[in-house]
Amino acid sequence: MKKRILVIDDDLDMCTLLNRFLTRNGYDVEEAHDGQQGIEKFKKGEFDIVICDYWLGDKEGKEVLEEIKANDPGAIVLITTGSSDIKTAVGVIKSGAYDYITKPLVPAEILSVLENATKESMPHGSITETAKKTSKKNEEINFLQGKSKQSKELYRQVDIIANTDYSVILYGESGTGKEVIAKTIHERSRRKDKPFIPIDCGTLSRELSGSELFGHMKGAFTGAQADKEGWFELANGGTLFLDEVSNLSADIQASILRVIQERTFKRVGGTKEMPLDIRIIVASNENLQEAYKKGKFREDLYHRFNEFSIDIPRLSKRAADIPLFAEFFLQKTNSELNKSITGFDDEVMQVFINYSWPGNLREMKNVISRAALMTNDQKISIAALPFEIIAADGKATRPANLPARSMADDISKKDIHLKGTAAKAEYEAILNALQRVNFNKSKAAELLNIHPKTLYNKIRSYDSNWVSSASTE
Repeated sequence: MKKRILVIDDDLDMCTLLNRFLTRNGYDVEEAHDGQQGIEKFKKGEFDIVICDYWLGDKEGKEVLEEIKANDPGAIVLITTGSSDIKTAVGVIKSGAYDYITKPLVPAEILSVLENATKESMPHGSITETAKKTSKKNEEINFLQGKSKQSKELYRQVDIIANTDYSVILYGESGTGKEVIAKTIHERSRRKDKPFIPIDCGTLSRELSGSELFGHMKGAFTGAQADKEGWFELANGGTLFLDEVSNLSADIQASILRVIQERTFKRVGGTKEMPLDIRIIVASNENLQEAYKKGKFREDLYHRFNEFSIDIPRLSKRAADIPLFAEFFLQKTNSELNKSITGFDDEVMQVFINYSWPGNLREMKNVISRAALMTNDQKISIAALPFEIIAADGKATRPANLPARSMADDISKKDIHLKGTAAKAEYEAILNALQRVNFNKSKAAELLNIHPKTLYNKIRSYDSNWVSSASTE
């Protein structure tokens, strides 16, 4: 079934272009040419994704976003904007946007964001349908197990715990595949024919988290126009995966503890106690034992979750698996981009093995996807990799398209004035931050206290030839 997309933009030409492009790529598209029309169409129809421009004739995109989220907290909304202003970006993300895309729009980026959005989030109006799909007997798990000593030990523990009903805590850095491990445990358990429901606790708003988790009755609060099943109810009989569980507020922690103890729950605004039979797997990149000792997490809830725990090793600790994972991601990317790249140059694979992979498997997938997009030959060469990857160990040669002379060098040769001095200081601060985090731009942006897109835009401004290297993550 085609995914339905609502495009809201007062630029008729942009609407037409997006409509044609998305239709060619297998989406069912409907247009709205102002904010109010977009809101009305969203309320009447069922859409998987909304793409909304920030500057509309009658409303700001942020207002449209907030009204859509009030109507359906689980709606996936992408904001497009011609501005790279950090306040705009932060504002829409805080208001619940899945992501924002700066103009001019790049086709490959749009498709990538849409694919990630539909995979990582539950689509509007089809939560129950999604839950049912996850319960198919022969559903394929999209992962590679690995053959390293560390991977074998990891999956030995998975096999030990899978066929029990124990709650499990998964520890691991961002990008190590915690959800994949949780799903593998589910698929190897007696609950494999029932739903597997993943929840990112970091995206739950304090005001609506009770409704999202436990459901609500019609009229329970403003905007509750119909009865709604919550994640616990949809997972009944199966497995509920709570990712980044340490982000749950204290009151929601208390509610979950009661539900686990009583094995019953009530919808928000409801009076009927409903029986519950689920297995709970949680994940955290923070040690929950340390968190409860610091008063940041309930100790009694921690002990409920901690019937078994698994530490997922970072990718750099599984060097023997790096070539396997690289080939796995390349084959997936070939399928997605309709390419037939046969492999990697030997030099590329050596760089992959030497690199620290601070973003772990997620970073590797992104690097390979972008490298494949830039490759027209049979194999991916070193020139297709972002500079931070090949320069991380300090041994790689500088790519030909990256200026050998830095902007700071150019500035020092000019007359020193206030603007030039500020630009030089900014450039050196960015370069220093990148070097401190092995050229990982997301971490550098955190260090500089700016949004990643702001960092990308600044890098672009230093030299236009850097774009293809510096704009990847």
